[in-house]
Amino acid sequence: MTLEYYRDYCLAMPGVTEDTPFGEDTLVFRVGGKIFSLTSIEMFQSVNLKCDPERAAELREEHPGIVPGFHMNKKHWNTVSTTGNVPDRLILELADHSYELIFGSLTKKLQAEIRP
Repeated sequence: MTLEYYRDYCLAMPGVTEDTPFGEDTLVFRVGGKIFSLTSIEMFQSVNLKCDPERAAELREEHPGIVPGFHMNKKHWNTVSTTGNVPDRLILELADHSYELIFGSLTKKLQAEIRP
């Protein structure tokens, strides 16, 4: 998977914005102002994605390319390899899952603004 493909995929989700609040190399995707994905711009080797804690543990056991989130809350975030040892389809599914978790935490009013 390429950064361009991943970026286009994330930006196609309703209400998603991107920025670089942690420096020029860290690309952040947000919904409703809250982060659901982070990745390096220069070395697109992994993405950090929020995940349901039980599912996160299962994924880590099943896939060596999925580990506790680097520089994140290890219970709620995974770092997912983008270098080929995690299927692209699963990466995108986990991006969707992360988006939905964050979207679900937004106020009902903000949710309605994003998805009328």
